[in-house]
Amino acid sequence: MALLLALGASPALAQEGLSVDFNLGAASDYVFRGASQTDEDPQVYGGADVALGIGYAGAWVSNVDFGNGTDAEFDLYAGIQPQVGAVTLDLGALYYGYLDQPSGSHEDYWEFKAAASMPLGPATFGAGVFWSPEYFGKTGDALYYEANAEVTIPQTKLSLSAALGRQQFEGPGDYTTWNVGVGYALTDHVGLDLRYHDTDAHEQGKLYDGRIVGGIKLTF
Repeated sequence: MALLLALGASPALAQEGLSVDFNLGAASDYVFRGASQTDEDPQVYGGADVALGIGYAGAWVSNVDFGNGTDAEFDLYAGIQPQVGAVTLDLGALYYGYLDQPSGSHEDYWEFKAAASMPLGPATFGAGVFWSPEYFGKTGDALYYEANAEVTIPQTKLSLSAALGRQQFEGPGDYTTWNVGVGYALTDHVGLDLRYHDTDAHEQGKLYDGRIVGGIKLTF
């Protein structure tokens, strides 16, 4: 609904700082917190974001393959990003929905996040906590926390980034995940990314194994 309202916004609202941005992309795999969501097959995705002042809302959709008939994921999210000195906070809620999921699988779930980021020279450092009261498959509450960093290499179109995260569940299956990669800005609106993902949960199956993922993203 927020997206529909934004697309129909008046010029007066646009002059007050309303912005609408879109993105399209593709990757050799869809990796979420270290695990493949497409059974190691390619991903195609798209989304839209609306921002007004410190508030934002958006929607995003991608193909998935869990081997059970579920074939698409859609995310809805909203939040605020207040500034405290040099630190940008991000407080929000996310809804993960899945299309064509088997009856009774209960794959849809909510997550709430609190994150912060701060620039330091050409680098940006961040950390975040994500909590779900009832995780994917109605497996109880879950907690994910992550530290990340990105640095732009001066006088180039290259950037380096990395993240280290921990996924915890009410039951068994906790694991640690990390990734490191390089980005390249082809233009102001087209970017490439090459990234290595891995976890310490290889015993949970091939979807948690280490992998290199290449992707391209268009923003407009």
